Amino acid sequence: MSGEPIRRVVIVGGGTAGWMTAAALSRFLPKATTDITLVESDAIGTIGVGEATIPQIADFNRILGIDENEFVRETLGTFKLGIEFVDWGQIGDRYFHPFGTYGFDLEGTDFHHFWVRLSQLQSEERLDDYSLNASAAYSGKFIRPDGDPRSVLNRIGYAFHFDATRYAAFLRRYAEARGVTRLEGKVVEVHQRSEDGFIKSVDLESGANIEGDLFVDCTGFRGLLIEGALQTGEEDWSELLPMDRAVALPTSSVEPPKPYTISTAREAGWTWRIPLQHRVGNGHVYSSRFMESDRALEILLDAVDGEPMADPRHLRFVTGRRKKFWNANCVAIGLSAGFLEPLESTSIHLIQSGVSKLLALFPNQSFNPTERDEYNRLLSVSYQHTRDFILLHYIATERADTPFWMYVQSLDVPETLAHKMALLESSGSFFRYEDELFSVVSWLAVMHGQRRGPKGYNPVADSLSVSNLSQSLANMRGLIGKTVNAMPTHQQFIDRYCGIKQNASVESA
Repeated sequence: MSGEPIRRVVIVGGGTAGWMTAAALSRFLPKATTDITLVESDAIGTIGVGEATIPQIADFNRILGIDENEFVRETLGTFKLGIEFVDWGQIGDRYFHPFGTYGFDLEGTDFHHFWVRLSQLQSEERLDDYSLNASAAYSGKFIRPDGDPRSVLNRIGYAFHFDATRYAAFLRRYAEARGVTRLEGKVVEVHQRSEDGFIKSVDLESGANIEGDLFVDCTGFRGLLIEGALQTGEEDWSELLPMDRAVALPTSSVEPPKPYTISTAREAGWTWRIPLQHRVGNGHVYSSRFMESDRALEILLDAVDGEPMADPRHLRFVTGRRKKFWNANCVAIGLSAGFLEPLESTSIHLIQSGVSKLLALFPNQSFNPTERDEYNRLLSVSYQHTRDFILLHYIATERADTPFWMYVQSLDVPETLAHKMALLESSGSFFRYEDELFSVVSWLAVMHGQRRGPKGYNPVADSLSVSNLSQSLANMRGLIGKTVNAMPTHQQFIDRYCGIKQNASVESA
């Protein structure tokens, strides 16, 4: 095949993955020479039940030129400063995983080393007191960073909660305005070239035949192209992460939306609570090895506050990933590429990562294996790092009160995870490896929040006298407290900039 540019991109499947892909490709690929077609069927449902995200989603929206206030308003979204974890270390524990920073670095060394030293001298030091995000979240406050690198407000980080169906519709309007063609229809057959197995075209139920140079599989768990046609194979991670079921239930709001997600550990999994402008998304992720669906629903119903707004929705999944994310002339993005439970809200980020790396390594019609191999390597690393961080929550715990928690305590921990845990627990040391998503703030939040250290610190922290150290950290706490006091409430911020318009039509689920 020649080195001619890709002329025809066919995206099979819509939803969040399909329309994020279509939006990004339509923004950056040359419109005069590239035809982008998205095929989806209204008869095939999507998984989206409401989404919580991490801060990188703001970067995605920004590079597309999307107005953030419009995006939040159109998706009935709220802002997210982090995640509160309840009952994860022991029953009765709670801690906050912030999207910002902890304190201020001193003497060219990470803040937490100084905090560890002071906490060993003054046992009542709370890590959350040094997080602007945590303090604002628990006070129900929110404001965006002010862009001044000298300002404490510039240290705040945030993401969003939003209605996934509305986000897909929002991106569809964006993509279609930039020339993407949407075809309604169900794919009934995939045609491959006899000489190399590359996908040539797909047939729709209507009889239409859609040819393409590059195909993007966004068909969800079934992986119609990447697995059904190309038989790529899967890596099953369910022994390490045995969650394989979820039940979701939207409820009415009984209070103003909190600017954070809540994750509560349960007897064989965990429940989520995601506040939107018009409702609350609730769900229970669990392992069918240790719990029946009736019991899972019972736990969820006991945990919600508002009135149900729809019937419970039961979902099945297998944790793992494809052996190749890019095979032949097909790239799998979203659930067709792999699935990791939504404990740290990484699903949309993995879509975003797949799309951005596809653009960075975009092929021509020769499909040089060099770009394909690098794409697969980078995505493999990304999925592994994300898997390890999710697994950390189950390993770094003192819970052994049910068969499920006893099981996860008996797991053989991957060396990649064990090494990071040992370093951070022993001396507070942390190194971010290639393309790793989560920073020391995230690892420290979970490790400390679940009673696993750190026990030691970098000796640079001994360079300050006890009085100077104590005063420096007291000043940090005071500055954070004053800043939070001056912030508007989360609801006030939404009402001013991106609230639901008067007389706007809002679906109940």
